[in-house]
Amino acid sequence: MSSAPACAEMPQDTGHIMVVAGESSGDLHAANMVRALKALRPGLRFSGMGCEAMAEAGVARQVDASRLGVVGLWEVLAQYRQIKKALNTLKQALRRDPPDLLVLVDYVEFNLRLAKAAKALGIRVLFYVSPQIWAWRSGRARKIGAVIDAMAVLFPFEVDIYRQHGIPVRYVGNPLVDVVRVDGDHQSCCQSLGLDPERPILGLLPGSRSSEQKNHLPIMLETAALLRQALPELQVAVALPAKRQLSASLQEQLARQPDIRLCSGQTYALMAVSRALIVASGTATLEAALMKTPMAIIYRISPLSYAILKRLIRIPHIGLANIVAGKPVAPEYIQAAATAEALSAWAQRILSDDRYHQHMVEDLDIVRERLGASGGSERVACMALELLDHGRLLEEEAAPS
Repeated sequence: MSSAPACAEMPQDTGHIMVVAGESSGDLHAANMVRALKALRPGLRFSGMGCEAMAEAGVARQVDASRLGVVGLWEVLAQYRQIKKALNTLKQALRRDPPDLLVLVDYVEFNLRLAKAAKALGIRVLFYVSPQIWAWRSGRARKIGAVIDAMAVLFPFEVDIYRQHGIPVRYVGNPLVDVVRVDGDHQSCCQSLGLDPERPILGLLPGSRSSEQKNHLPIMLETAALLRQALPELQVAVALPAKRQLSASLQEQLARQPDIRLCSGQTYALMAVSRALIVASGTATLEAALMKTPMAIIYRISPLSYAILKRLIRIPHIGLANIVAGKPVAPEYIQAAATAEALSAWAQRILSDDRYHQHMVEDLDIVRERLGASGGSERVACMALELLDHGRLLEEEAAPS
């Protein structure tokens, strides 16, 4: 990848950027981009929608997105009123206090509607984290290009998709490369988590959204119960994002297995010390791959949503780690296949078979290599400044081979 433009040489005036993200992974990417922009252009003002990370980065939120993250068609319909209210609030903000640039981070359907409203007002739009049109509805690229000014993509293979439709695009690399790490060794991390460093650990990551937790955590807890009958020395811990709580129903289910630890805001530490993970499909699969911790990927949504999406998806894998690797580096347990019996069988093997464990660790190196170099947040920040100052990207970078 060629180096990013020399953003520091751009004029040091002020400006207003609205940033919109709708869930925890996009919130993290957006927050890191905002920090990079502040370092390059201290006078910038930020507003928008996001979760805790964006607020901590200094974004004045018109909408708190903490409760808006859902997956599946039925699940979106169930929160339609909240989502519609958030969209209307941001559209009003675009008219009342027009930003010089709108940066949309993932949260595709919502953000493309907001992009259309922004373009009608003459506001420039940068979309960060490409919609996964390579997985389904590939014909959408042209429609996306009509409502944005540039696309920042995380994977090199996405560049050609947009260039074919004449959409300004740049491969910025994945910002997770910069942030997925832990301070401390195995023993100190275990101590901070309240776990015994001498006993094996299984980490459970049900997802950040309440709908994901509802769909995944009960199966994970049932799996843990089966495993601990076979492996009494096994320690099990559940990771949740900071400041997120389980529903009362899930808290009650977790309380039935009091030896299971609940780790809030310590996901990377748990990934680092776990012998294996069971992970909800999403960004966490890439984080686990960067930690080189073997995982099984689980994914469940409503039967109606699954029946519709199954007809649309055009790729053999749904886990991002497998998509990036181009092969199944982690087994996937999707919908009806996600059972406690199946997950328990896999977990027993990965926990006890050293050769199988090492083979998975080596496969995860492929993901790390393909996620690219560090500096993704700075590169997308430079794209934002080019659009802010010049109304266009100054150059298009070729995707690495």
